[in-house]
Amino acid sequence: MNYTFDPKLRMIALGAIVLGILMFAGGYFLNASVSDASIVEQIEQNPEAFPHVKNPHPHEPYAENNHQAHIDHLVHQHHNRPWSAMLISAFLFTGIGVAAMFFLAIQHVAQAGWSVIVTRVMEAITAFIPIGGVIMLIIFIGSALHWNHLFHWMDETRVDFEHQNFDHFIKTKEPWLNIPFWLGRSIFYIVIWTFMAWMLQRKSAILDRTGAIKDYWSLYKWGVLGIIVFALTSMSSAWDWVMSMDPHWYSTLFGWYVMVSYLVSAVAVMILLAVHLKRQGVLPQFNDNHLHDLTKYLFGFSLLWGYLWLCQFELLWYANVPEEAQYFLARDEMYGPTYYKMLIINIVAPFLVLISSSIKRNYKVVTVMAVVVILGHWLDIFNQMMPATVGPWWYFGLLEFGSLLFIGGLFTFVVLTAMTKLKPVPEGNPLVHESKLYEYPF
Repeated sequence: MNYTFDPKLRMIALGAIVLGILMFAGGYFLNASVSDASIVEQIEQNPEAFPHVKNPHPHEPYAENNHQAHIDHLVHQHHNRPWSAMLISAFLFTGIGVAAMFFLAIQHVAQAGWSVIVTRVMEAITAFIPIGGVIMLIIFIGSALHWNHLFHWMDETRVDFEHQNFDHFIKTKEPWLNIPFWLGRSIFYIVIWTFMAWMLQRKSAILDRTGAIKDYWSLYKWGVLGIIVFALTSMSSAWDWVMSMDPHWYSTLFGWYVMVSYLVSAVAVMILLAVHLKRQGVLPQFNDNHLHDLTKYLFGFSLLWGYLWLCQFELLWYANVPEEAQYFLARDEMYGPTYYKMLIINIVAPFLVLISSSIKRNYKVVTVMAVVVILGHWLDIFNQMMPATVGPWWYFGLLEFGSLLFIGGLFTFVVLTAMTKLKPVPEGNPLVHESKLYEYPF
């Protein structure tokens, strides 16, 4: 029995897309209606809210320049908000698709038996990679054309030694952070991820038709290549798309931190989709044991994310490196209400709720926690990007919720549409029988 996209769910997804577009459009025009003069007036009347204008930090943008340069930077940040809001949601859901591709490749390479009946769920999730990737590329092309100022290293005066805005830190990174190379890498990431997801799905479909051992080993080899591609590109894309928003800051740990953010979110989406298919009668083979194992990954990856966050945060205290301190200083001063409270959603709640083995088999509790985790990591990415791109102008409004509804609805529509084109169970896989009979050994 193949999956049929429920008409009510289709309408909900399309409704979320339309409502998200309307909300985002309203927020965009409200943001654009604020003139530069009005922004400057706010800055001048509330200097305590913009301390770096009066007392610039030596590692902040334009630190060595005059008062007007800081004003200009804050004006750019105000106009960045629509672009940032859309990028946050697009980055999260595209990353979920990429992480699903990685998780799928691991299952094939590990020759895991328990997960075989869930592999089509993973394949469906990867269908969003090219869609989300195109949205992100539009934003990045806008950055390259200076339609926005999300990446202030793109300002050519920053690498001009004769200009008053010359920045030594950015100049040293110019071989890597230059627009043609950066944009070329961004396109490459989306293309290679889309290709790898397509090849894994294609090889799996061929194995379904033939059941041949040679096709099984071909799928295995493409899985190995998928892991390698993800290992290299997930790290460098995190540098390019997130860490370069704070070009004076660098961390060898950050790539892992970003990777785990959308890896745990991908597992949460797998749980939601697998449970939905079971309730629709399409995937009756999915049982408590499969849910238990997926929830273990949700639980484990949440703790891994918390461990990486703590390792990153501790650098501020035991090393006192200025390049590290300024990253956390901005989040502590301007984003305290969101930056620390997200730990409750992303670590404390999964730990306390999902630690019990019996709870891991409770469909209602696990699905609720899956939604909570996805929203928690949307907030995590908000805290990664907004301090550098929007600065003190942040709040949750039409732009943020509109982009989340639009991208979330589009993701749901694309993934469930892709599911209708796939056989729910890969019967040609030699391990499918083991997966159907799988029982977790307590």
